[in-house]
Amino acid sequence: MAFEGLSDRLEATFKNLRSKGSLNEADVRSAMREVRMALLEADVNYKVAKDFTNTVTEKAIGEKVMESLTPSQMVIKIVHEELVSLMGGTNSRLAYAAHPPTIVLMCGLQGSGKTTHCAKLALRLKKENHRPLLVACDVYRPAAIKQLQVVGEQAGVPVFEMGQGNPVDISKSAIEEAKAHGNDYVIIDTAGRLHVDEELMNELKSIKAEVHPHEILLVVDAMTGQDAVNVATAFDEALGIDGLILTKLDGDTRGGAALSARAVTGKPIKYIGTGEKLDNLDVFHPDRMANRILGMGDVLSLIEKAEQMIDEKEAQALEKKLLQNKFDLNDLLDQFRQLRKMGSIQEMLEMLPGIGKKVKDIDVDEKKFDRMQAIILSMTEKERTHPDIINPSRKARIAKGCGQSIEEVNKLLNQYRQMQKIFKQMNGKKGGKRRRKIRMNLPGGFDPSQFGM
Repeated sequence: MAFEGLSDRLEATFKNLRSKGSLNEADVRSAMREVRMALLEADVNYKVAKDFTNTVTEKAIGEKVMESLTPSQMVIKIVHEELVSLMGGTNSRLAYAAHPPTIVLMCGLQGSGKTTHCAKLALRLKKENHRPLLVACDVYRPAAIKQLQVVGEQAGVPVFEMGQGNPVDISKSAIEEAKAHGNDYVIIDTAGRLHVDEELMNELKSIKAEVHPHEILLVVDAMTGQDAVNVATAFDEALGIDGLILTKLDGDTRGGAALSARAVTGKPIKYIGTGEKLDNLDVFHPDRMANRILGMGDVLSLIEKAEQMIDEKEAQALEKKLLQNKFDLNDLLDQFRQLRKMGSIQEMLEMLPGIGKKVKDIDVDEKKFDRMQAIILSMTEKERTHPDIINPSRKARIAKGCGQSIEEVNKLLNQYRQMQKIFKQMNGKKGGKRRRKIRMNLPGGFDPSQFGM
């Protein structure tokens, strides 16, 4: 988890503040020294860390804070506000041209994940009902064109290529292709280098001068720490970038690049890569990231993820079944599948307030729902529709068919019966309120206690 170390250090610091009934200036300055050390250990730029703690200290030793009933909470509130401000204040949207296609020039060093993130961005735009076109302008790296074609096919997005031609000519031809076929976004995958050099910049400048991109996005590897900020600064000075995509944010427990990049370059972080799959690309929300750093969870992102993965028609059909008490194991199987589409259970738990901190201390069984699905799939259609007919001999056959124990089959059936009781309660006199409350839950009646929480 990104910012894990920073989050732990800040939690310990704020715990000490909360233990004091009142605060004086010395308490605040001592706490801010701890915060500065935590930021530096998280690989945040030194000047950024210093300016941040100086600003928080100045605001926190104000008369209103010191004389408030809960001064420690006021200090934490100020830290939260400054974290949000540090990372850009609000999320920055991708440009959309008044006269499509919108041209997005993707640049970055080799190994940053640029080509994959071209496809990730294209997939995201496609889900938002756009018609993106990927353009292969990395004509130097072996198999770069083939890689873009492979990830483009996985995303269901067309790829324009002209072999090992001139990248400027390829870009121009791709834009004409997009206009002819109604593509409203053109995403140009450019060549990278192992380091920032004059040849790389000159080629990018030539493409920029010819096609006039609406967005120049720099893809940087968050795991390179402060070097990511240095790379962003160099590209911005030479090319004039419009925003950043931070990759591998899931693999760096420090995450200092996310806190430093905006402050040092003045350019917004537009997207963050949170995993290897093509749908692991999220819009960067400074306020939500600040919430996660301070252990407040990120429920909004969790809800958005659920909305993207859950089919509205299926949800309405399920609600109708619930109202008629006709929920069966086929419906439970569908809910399990939708939950697994949302990604890692651990990542979802980390977004829940009060739970995220505990996740790292618990062995979360990611395959639990897969085993449950296997048990249901081992049943006949009649058994799924009418679970009450499942007797001991049927349980033995089901367990053998899916490679699970009879005890696991019993557990699943017991959970199903418990869910049925809840749904019956929903249809009682106060069912309306209960129903609205339960619909806010995750698919499948997901309960963190299943994972020992």
